Formats: sequence, C-alpha cells, structure tokens
Amino acid sequence: MKRGWITWDKSELPPEAFGSRLAIARNALAAQNLPALVVYSDLWKSNHGRFFSNFMPYFNRGLLVIPREEKPVLLCGLSPRVYPWIKSVTILEEILPSPNLPQRLLQVCSEKAWKKIGVFDLDQLPFDLYTPICAGVECVDVPSRSIRPAPDKWELAMYRRAADMVRKSLDEEMPAGVGLVDHEFVGRLERKFRLAGAEDLVILVTNGQAPPAPAKGAKLTAEFSVSVALEYRGHWVKSIRNAAGIASDSSAVAFGEDLSGPYPFDANKTGPIFVSHAEVRDHGRRVFFGDTYLNAQNGIEAL
Repeated sequence: MKRGWITWDKSELPPEAFGSRLAIARNALAAQNLPALVVYSDLWKSNHGRFFSNFMPYFNRGLLVIPREEKPVLLCGLSPRVYPWIKSVTILEEILPSPNLPQRLLQVCSEKAWKKIGVFDLDQLPFDLYTPICAGVECVDVPSRSIRPAPDKWELAMYRRAADMVRKSLDEEMPAGVGLVDHEFVGRLERKFRLAGAEDLVILVTNGQAPPAPAKGAKLTAEFSVSVALEYRGHWVKSIRNAAGIASDSSAVAFGEDLSGPYPFDANKTGPIFVSHAEVRDHGRRVFFGDTYLNAQNGIEAL
C-alpha cells in the first residue's frame, strides 16, 4: 500500500502542533474576513491536509474544512468503515461521507450560511471540483506560502529524521554494493528503510550508461550510483550517492526539486526544503550525486 502502516506517535508529533498550525490558518481567515478555509487532499497531494490534521489518505479524495470558530471537519470520499481508523490517527472528530465532494461542501456552506470561503491554493484545485464549488459559493484564494512559508519545528524534525535514515543506510550498504546484482542491493536497502519506518520508497540505480532507473538484474560496477527517495510520515527526502565518492564538482549542472510544496518533487523549483542533484562524467561514465537541503534564514544547509 502507498502509505504502509500509518500510526500517530504523539511524542513525535504532539497535538499542540496542530493547535499552533490551525491558529495560524485562523488568523489568516480573520485577516481576510473569511469564515472557513478548504484544503484539498488526495493520494498525491496530501501535504497540506496532513499539516493541519495528520490526515494522509491511502486513496480517494477529501476536503478538509477549517472553520474560523469551530473544529475542522473532513469531507471524505472513503467508505465510513475506515472513519474509526482516520479518527485514531488524526485530530479529526467529525467526518462527513462525501461521495460528491462539491455537493457536500456546498451543503455545509448553506447550513453555515457561508457566502464566501477561502480555498488553499485555489488555482490548483482539480477542475471537476473547482467548477461546481466556485459556481455555488464565492471562493477566495489563500496561497499556501502565506500560511506555510517554511517548515515548523515538528516538520523539520521529521525531515531530518528521514534524511538521517537515508544517509545512515547508504553509508552502511554502499561500500559492499560493487559486484552485487542490483536487485540484491536494492532489496538490502529496502529492508533497512522499511524496518526504520519508511512509508514510501523509490530506489533507482545505474552503472553510468544512463540516469538511475529501477533495478533490472545488472551487476553493479565501481561507477554505480543510487538514488533514494523516501517518505517518512508524509515527509519526503532524497539522496543520490555514487561508489566513486564524487560529492561535488564546479562543472556539474545542478537540478532542483521542491519537497515542501503541495506536491513532492516539484521539478526545477527550490522551496524551503529541496533536493539539489547533478551529474559529472568520470572515465566515460555518468556519475550522479545529490542531497536534500534546507533553505534557512542563515543560508542553505544539508538536512
């Protein structure tokens, strides 16, 4: 399954974290005189819903409704049989079955007498939701960066844990990788990552003739590179290492991927949390390297 085993470790992410995040959102609503904020969530775009409620869907779609004066409510396309599980791993107390999300949202707006609502990153709302919702109620764009300009301390701790997880496992396995069949090497890595708590994982390898790709049964050479993208409790990091030991080069062309936006791995962008990766030629082979970084007030630093 996409998410593996989802639990809520309240020692790692305490309930007060969500109280702090919701307070920031409600201050923004008050500043714009909006009664509620709607946050879209699906399998691939769950970052914002997770940030405010810890809700990370296995599949299907949902709308998190954050009223200015009341507790958040989830409009959910999932079957009611999973609602007890959702409540056990989120701050949510009320979940409304919503096979038709626009219809249910407009019903809530009518019941609450909301004539206008805020929508998180309105221009990124799927078209089949945008059209009926905005036809039924006035929608005001609330840019995510206005509320989430940088990761808070709880997010940053999870990003760091994920990055440490990747680096530690690569440090342990890379030296013994040369000569192994790529399937075996990738299997060793995956076992370590899954046991450490990785929820999603993409491991790609190459011997230098092409960019990293899924294992295909090749024996790894001394020039091999490996790319690991890992998700820990909704927080993605990425690290690319090579057996040649190349870590940086002034002639390398670097590429950026934003990890802190609505979608992970947004290409050619560098947000507060981002991946920078590059390649160089070494003895005729393509060698790849990269890591995850924090764009902090004092400059860029590796997580």
